[in-house]
Amino acid sequence: MTETDPQTIAEAAADAMFEKDNASRALGMAIEEVRPGYARLTMTVREDMVNGHAICHGGLIFTLADSAFAFGCNSYNKATVASGCEIAFVAPAKLGDRLTAECRERVLRGRSGVYDIDVTNQDGETIAFFRGKSRQIKGEIVPGLTAVG
Repeated sequence: MTETDPQTIAEAAADAMFEKDNASRALGMAIEEVRPGYARLTMTVREDMVNGHAICHGGLIFTLADSAFAFGCNSYNKATVASGCEIAFVAPAKLGDRLTAECRERVLRGRSGVYDIDVTNQDGETIAFFRGKSRQIKGEIVPGLTAVG
């Protein structure tokens, strides 16, 4: 077992997850920042992401928020999955918009957590609000990596 600081753990867990995350990578997502209980991801709305209303498909905005949620709640190197989530769309995202999903941990008690994710565009306008509920399961992202203390 290797003991290290929480920031190094968060970064190592994110790197290991992102390497295997074909969906997020295929959508062009990038991890801008990760730390314990926090993640910020970006994605640019491409032509193949626009729906029949000429706006970004809501499912893809959801996917960006869900990915930020995943990196935020797995930042402690404990395998964690969603137990539920909801999203409110408040403005459309358009072709070429650079979306940012910022995940913040609200509470983590035992194996359960609640995380809020704000999705904004390049102008700082809010596109959607996402709330995710997490549940830790067996396993680690990077086996044997634990926090100091």
